[in-house]
Amino acid sequence: MNKKYLYLNSRDELYRIDISTIVYFEAEGNYTNFVLSNKLKGSVCMNLAQMQKVLSDSLREAASAFARVGKRHIINLTYVYQIGTLRQKLILSDGEVFAYQLDISKDALKKLKELYVSSINGHTRELENVEDLSN
Repeated sequence: MNKKYLYLNSRDELYRIDISTIVYFEAEGNYTNFVLSNKLKGSVCMNLAQMQKVLSDSLREAASAFARVGKRHIINLTYVYQIGTLRQKLILSDGEVFAYQLDISKDALKKLKELYVSSINGHTRELENVEDLSN
């Protein structure tokens, strides 16, 4: 199986990341933090919109595995474990090693849930590069 890598360059560091290990990205001002499935973390000097563009440009069709959810997060859709709209919580997990809980707006979670429900019902919606569920 061919692994696809994302290269992120910051002022002092270069990250080479197997995209299947990326759990989520989180905005922190002009920085974007990322968390991997092996619990490694990193940070690069770019805002989330810039990261969204890097994902789209670098990964092309593989970028459809990621979705922008709310104003602060880009998530790997393969790790979605629970969408809790009432409590405004999203849990990302591999089902074995890790589980991360993110605070996400109710509206963004409703859109994410609709995306999953529609795909389950056979009305699969195409995700264009990085789906923007932040509105």
